[in-house]
Amino acid sequence: MLELIGVSHSGPIVPNKSSCWSRMTGSIASGLILKDISCEVHSGEVMAILGSKGSGKKALIDVMGHRVSQGSTRGQILLNDVPLTLRLFQEQCGFVSKTTQHIDGLSVRQTLSYISQMTIRGNGSLKRGRVKQVLADLALTSVAKRDVMDLNVSERKRLAIGIQMIRDPLLLILDDPTKDLDPLNTYFVVSILSNHAKKYQRIVVLTMDKPRSDIFPFLDRVTYLCLGDVVYTGSTRMMIDYFRGIGFPCPELENPLMYYLCLSTVDRRSRDRFIESSAQIAALVDKFKVEGHEYRKYIGPPTQIPVNIPLTAYGRASSCKVMTSLISRQFMSAFTLRRLFIRILVLPMFCALLYCFIAPQLDNTQNSFQSRSGLLFNVLSAITFIAPAITAYTFASHRNRFYEESSRLALYRGPVFIITQIIANLPINLLTVWSAGTVVYLCSQLRYDDYWLERWSIFCAILWAIYAFTEQHTIAVMCFVKSPFMAAVTTIYCLSFLLVLGSTTLRSMLAAPDWLYYINFGNIYYWSGWTLHFNEFQDNEALVRTPFMAENSTVEVCLANIVPGKCVFLNGNHFLDQRLKEVKDIPEWSLIYWKNFAFIYIFVIAFYLFNTIVYMIPLTASLKSKFRD
Repeated sequence: MLELIGVSHSGPIVPNKSSCWSRMTGSIASGLILKDISCEVHSGEVMAILGSKGSGKKALIDVMGHRVSQGSTRGQILLNDVPLTLRLFQEQCGFVSKTTQHIDGLSVRQTLSYISQMTIRGNGSLKRGRVKQVLADLALTSVAKRDVMDLNVSERKRLAIGIQMIRDPLLLILDDPTKDLDPLNTYFVVSILSNHAKKYQRIVVLTMDKPRSDIFPFLDRVTYLCLGDVVYTGSTRMMIDYFRGIGFPCPELENPLMYYLCLSTVDRRSRDRFIESSAQIAALVDKFKVEGHEYRKYIGPPTQIPVNIPLTAYGRASSCKVMTSLISRQFMSAFTLRRLFIRILVLPMFCALLYCFIAPQLDNTQNSFQSRSGLLFNVLSAITFIAPAITAYTFASHRNRFYEESSRLALYRGPVFIITQIIANLPINLLTVWSAGTVVYLCSQLRYDDYWLERWSIFCAILWAIYAFTEQHTIAVMCFVKSPFMAAVTTIYCLSFLLVLGSTTLRSMLAAPDWLYYINFGNIYYWSGWTLHFNEFQDNEALVRTPFMAENSTVEVCLANIVPGKCVFLNGNHFLDQRLKEVKDIPEWSLIYWKNFAFIYIFVIAFYLFNTIVYMIPLTASLKSKFRD
């Protein structure tokens, strides 16, 4: 039995609508939203909480589900005479929001299978049997192999219910499960919930805005709210007798659920009607406080159906099983044509189009010094712009599921989520970046000598490090910004500033002030630009422009470094001396070179660790509300 005793809640009157200044100063308008709510519902019953907008029904289920992030709550909520704490709710109960973000790329069966792997302790046959049973109970067997993005509204609603139902919770709370459904599917969904409650002797609590008459037989209990007060709570079948007894009989052929909902709603069409309806509702509230005890406590005839032991009683899956399921889910969600194209082909195709067909190939003339430096800058820019867009698109659904499964179900924490995301995305990211790097290196005819294979490997490794850095930067921003588009734009703006500041292409570090030079020590683009330029220019014999060339050489000889447009740089080392500080006399493959290369990966590893901390820190109430469905 679920029992609420004297539950009252105070909080923001219009949540999530206050200004930033109001939240900072604490001057948010607040008031009493729920007023001394007492009701109960037993196993095998479905209770509907009805009321107009502003009645408090959403606040009531949020209080029951421990989803209230602002305000204070008084009273008791008991499940089988035990206080319903947050931990108990996470272990034994489920909550279905109005809209649930599914992970596109997964089928219906895969979605339920991964949830079963993370929530149910037991062998594989038990989990497969549970998935099969839930598919049958929710009439989803025929669409079990269909991608979740191809489902209609009713099927998506039932899948959202199945995600919570898969672990067999004792109490299932649903926030308006019939929203946006037509009458036939509304009847279908409510009948499924009623059958689930009676078949397994579970408790179902749901809210509705416009209850239809055909669902009346499926509702065992109903609670009418108006401005936070209880107008009636108790058996649905005794409701008509109660209101008839106090002088409000339901007219013949009228929908009793809707009729008494209108009776419990303040009429705001005029001032006189507002005063009259408010006085009438206040009288109904006072009347029920005096005479409604027997209706609230009424229990129907006992059922002979035995109560099944819920799967939640056997405990949860191990942490290792949760991690492997997360890795598999994130990896498998990428295997759709659209996602494969975006994640694997967009960056290589862009590089092939730009560097193989549009940009001219590099030559060994004097102009190629700036061209080579500009090409390295363009490659870094391409990754800086494309990687955040790809990450924001592919990570958004996983981020939303993380908030659902971590804060509401407590299946795993932020560090586990980030680690599994890194492991699952590593093969695809490596394939994408190394393919793009190979296209750029070969099409642009970058440095080709006896060590070209090592240079190509270092070139691609640096590009992958930049890709991983931008990816993790986007993920960090998406912890606080809900919109994937805004998160990608924010990352691009931030990293573009670092790129221009430290890439050494647009501005010579030799002429930069000391403070700017030392600031760039904390800029991954500085170390990437340094290593890429060193890899391309240091001791590059193809770029030598000195008068000591052989007579049969086809390279133009520079008599001095003063010929405008021809002999600005004598060789690659001279170019580096003009762009970077403290680079003279550093030999190729030296310890300094490998040290600077290692610095790039230190930034990547640091951002990995940073995100594990960011996603572990509890969010403020205002930020949590952004990610509510």
